[in-house]
Amino acid sequence: MSDDLKSADIGLIQRIIPHRYPFLLVDKVVDIDGYQTARGIKNVTMNEPHFQGHFPSKPIMPGVTIVEALAQTSAVMVGVAMDMADKDLLVYFMGIDNCKFRRMVVPGDVLEMQVTTTRGKPGGKVWKFHGLATVDGEVACEVDFTAMMDLPKE
Repeated sequence: MSDDLKSADIGLIQRIIPHRYPFLLVDKVVDIDGYQTARGIKNVTMNEPHFQGHFPSKPIMPGVTIVEALAQTSAVMVGVAMDMADKDLLVYFMGIDNCKFRRMVVPGDVLEMQVTTTRGKPGGKVWKFHGLATVDGEVACEVDFTAMMDLPKE
């Protein structure tokens, strides 16, 4: 590993992306390698609101929230690399492709989200990423997604 790898705790995450409870779905982002790769961590807990209805007798993290957590991880990675703290960065989904779910994610799991940039450059608006979410080394979700970075005017 490079000594240049960076990380973002919850305080920095909240300074980069606007998401807040109950829709902030990443607790920390580590191993940020510039614009290329990063690893997000989400501690899945029973007190999250989606478990009230998905499903009351068998709580399972909805697949769409896993994909959203991967997207938030990529937004934090790019935000750290571009020094976007406190600069009102907004990121919008443009597409979700090749999405597969392989394992249920339940309360007590630690969801690890590896994101890799497949297309995008500093200052560019449209970025593509590959995301892989795992629990204890087992694949929970794999997806390719496209996002638009709404960069603030300077």
